[in-house]
Amino acid sequence: MKHLTVAALQLRFGADIEANRRHCAAAIEKAAGQGAELAVLPELHNTPYFCQTEETSRFDLAEPIPGPSTDLFGPLAQHLGITIVLSLFERRAPGLCHNTAVVIDRDGAIAGKYRKMHIPDDPGYYEKFYFTPGDLGFLPVKTAVGSLGVLVCWDQWFPEAARLMTLAGADLLIYPTAIGYDPREDPADRKNQLEAWLTIQRSHAVANGLPVVSVNRIGFEPHPTEKDYGIEFWGNSFVADAQGAFLGRAGDKEEEILLMTIDPARAEATRRIWPFLRDRRIDAYGDLLKRFRD
Repeated sequence: MKHLTVAALQLRFGADIEANRRHCAAAIEKAAGQGAELAVLPELHNTPYFCQTEETSRFDLAEPIPGPSTDLFGPLAQHLGITIVLSLFERRAPGLCHNTAVVIDRDGAIAGKYRKMHIPDDPGYYEKFYFTPGDLGFLPVKTAVGSLGVLVCWDQWFPEAARLMTLAGADLLIYPTAIGYDPREDPADRKNQLEAWLTIQRSHAVANGLPVVSVNRIGFEPHPTEKDYGIEFWGNSFVADAQGAFLGRAGDKEEEILLMTIDPARAEATRRIWPFLRDRRIDAYGDLLKRFRD
């Protein structure tokens, strides 16, 4: 991978799917005009974050791949000469859907996809109701700009996912994300959650000697039925280098196009002084295949 200029597109989204798609397309076009070679969108960018509740009608939001989104962003990628990471609610078959990242290469073709492997089921994040766990494994997508280790949101908390992407040859780790605060939470808890989120992803950069790109939503999305409740997405999209240092970090209030250039030589140099892959004791890790060691 050569020097790569990445655009992390921290955006807010409303109820109009077509308006959301146009908003994403405009941000990609602006980023390309500023020199971006790779643009990454937040998780499930075509819609509000609908997983705050469990409603069968929400399955109407799912789309096939290829489908309307790839039909729009494919020609855009080709026209701009940019690689794009989309995040879609994939309709694979009736009643069978995935949370899927799709990589469109700069020639407009689908280079590959990744289906979210770790599916949360927490208050306000009822994803198990909607998404079947991924079945494509932890394999990077090969593109004109490098081998992209794309994971999705909840995957970002699991070191195993980052490590397996690394072992499969990823040049960088990418996390489209939708995460935020419960407005009823204590301010101290909010701060701790944000710091934990930043720390765990930066630790993946350190442990694997790879840059990390994490792209979150921004703005408040109200709960569909409960008054004075919802998710305040905390933004803070960032790009970190192979030692976990911030190359750039967005704020927590506004939309931003965070444009950063990644130097692959930095990863090479880091792995030479911190040779974690060399020193792994793969002969002693068998218990990692157990749920818990009693």
